[in-house]
Amino acid sequence: MNPSGWGEFLAALVFFLVSHSIPVRPPVKARLVARLGTGGFTLGYSALSLAALAWLIGAAGRAPVVTLWDWAPWQTHLTFTAMALATALTALAIGRPNPLSFGGARNEAFDPAAPGIVGWTRHPLLVALLLWSLGHLLPNGQLAHILLFGLFAGFCLLGMRLIDRRKQREMGAEEWRRLSQGVRSVRPTRAGLVRLALGAAVYWLLLLAHGPVIGVQPVF
Repeated sequence: MNPSGWGEFLAALVFFLVSHSIPVRPPVKARLVARLGTGGFTLGYSALSLAALAWLIGAAGRAPVVTLWDWAPWQTHLTFTAMALATALTALAIGRPNPLSFGGARNEAFDPAAPGIVGWTRHPLLVALLLWSLGHLLPNGQLAHILLFGLFAGFCLLGMRLIDRRKQREMGAEEWRRLSQGVRSVRPTRAGLVRLALGAAVYWLLLLAHGPVIGVQPVF
């Protein structure tokens, strides 16, 4: 194994961590929002995050191959299941009021008596990313990919704790508890079913695009 072959992966890893930590630090974010506006900051941060993610994934694929375990067909079925759940969670959560985590929209309209998916998990988007990470960890037994998806999984778990602490500090413990103790309901709604149908369509598109974009075609 040539240690110098890990240079790009380590550089991409450092860039990913820095790009996801420094811009969201309160003093830095305040200055960026003052200059770019809220929408400009969100757009710029999203573009930076996607670029960092694309580089890190590509660098992991180009890193030296160090196999720690071999691929087996049953691992792929776990990935399909995890991704189906992740896509459903994302479809139910994105663009919905959620003052308890990131990614919420119209948070002032959040109703703890009818929280939807937030009644089951305060951080549905982070849980979806965690499922994506763990679902891709098992079928990728090369060291670089283990580090990659293990990092994402740890990032999600740590992120949930950090967001909870920050939200409690910002809202106050009593208000945070009031909003976070929502009702867990399994009653289907028309809007929820539409979102799940859209999520299923996105899931199918992800399967079709995985080969051309990532270079590995999923097989059942």
